[in-house]
Amino acid sequence: MEVRRLTGEALDAALDDVARLRIAVFRDWPYIYDGSLAYERRYVQSYRESEAAVVVGAFDGATLVGAATGTPLEDHAGDFAAPFAGTGLKLQDVFYCAESVLLPDYRGQGLGHAFFDHREAHARELGRRHSVFCSVIRPDDHPLKPADYRPFDGFWRKRGYAPMEGVVARFKWTDLGEDQQTEKALQFWGRTL
Repeated sequence: MEVRRLTGEALDAALDDVARLRIAVFRDWPYIYDGSLAYERRYVQSYRESEAAVVVGAFDGATLVGAATGTPLEDHAGDFAAPFAGTGLKLQDVFYCAESVLLPDYRGQGLGHAFFDHREAHARELGRRHSVFCSVIRPDDHPLKPADYRPFDGFWRKRGYAPMEGVVARFKWTDLGEDQQTEKALQFWGRTL
C-alpha cells in the first residue's frame, strides 16, 4: 500500500477514480447516496479549479482503493462556507477536509489516520489554522440504519476534532430508493491545527 498526496496533473488524472470511489462507498450508511458518474464529474471539478486543493490517494499497486480530498473552505461550495457566519472564524484560516472514501477490504489498516495526516499537513503548509469536516446527520430510527453500525465519532475525537455547536450545513442528494434529491443536515467538526 502506498498513500501519497496528489496535486496538479496527478490530481486531475485521479479524479474520475475518486468519483467512482465516492459512488461505491457513499452507497452505504449513513450516506445511502444514489450517485451517478455524470454528477460526480461535475462535483469533483471544484478540485480541478482550486490551485490549493489536495487529493490523498491510497494505492494498491496502480489501483486507487481509497481517497481523501480537501480544499480551502472559501473555495468549496457556498453551502459549506455559509454555516460559518457568526462563528468568529475567518474562512481564509479554515481548511475543509471533504470526503474520505476507502473500499471495505482496506479498512482498519491506519489509512484513515494517513488521510487526515496528509490533509492537515497540506493545510498547515497553506497557513491554515483550523481544519474542519462534516458528517451527515440521520435519525437513529432510520429504517436503513444497519443494526451493527458503529459511528466514527471516537476516531474523530482521538484526532482532536469535536462537533462545532450550531455549525450545520444543508446539502441535497438523492438517497437510494428515491427518485429526487432531498435536503440533509451535515454537522461540522473542527480542530485547531
